Amino acid sequence: MEVIQSFTIDHTQLKPGIYVSRVDKGFTTYDLRITTPNQEPAMAPAAIHSLEHLMATWFRNSAVKDDVVYVGPMGCLTGMYVIMTGEYSVEDMRRLTMECLEWILTQTQVPATRPEACGNYLLHDLPMCKWECERYLNRLKNDFHSEYTPLHITLEDGKVFADA
Repeated sequence: MEVIQSFTIDHTQLKPGIYVSRVDKGFTTYDLRITTPNQEPAMAPAAIHSLEHLMATWFRNSAVKDDVVYVGPMGCLTGMYVIMTGEYSVEDMRRLTMECLEWILTQTQVPATRPEACGNYLLHDLPMCKWECERYLNRLKNDFHSEYTPLHITLEDGKVFADA
């Protein structure tokens, strides 16, 4: 069985930033890593849910809206995935993400927080979402990371694989 590509990243070395997670079939998956995995607390579910609504709204209304395929949270709650078509560098995504975060910081409500529009409409926390956005924005401006550290383990038989 193939190892999932994201499991080949050394999460003990991963810093907040923006990474290219994978490129395939005309799509690029960007890893918007907001917290330091396994060292800082993950985002609260209500905060990342609000971030999903706000970030998806911004990206799907931005100048790149025709290239946006998906915006959603990572299961580990340490960041977001943005899947795009078209050609965007990490620096392009950094600029777009910073614009998005600056927009989020001006918002007074989370879109689509009604029972008809959201499957868990009560699970939102705009103040905590904004706190995370402000911290992430400062990190993108002042301590930017974009290169993964690969994880390799060598078995007794000499085979190398990622420890998932």
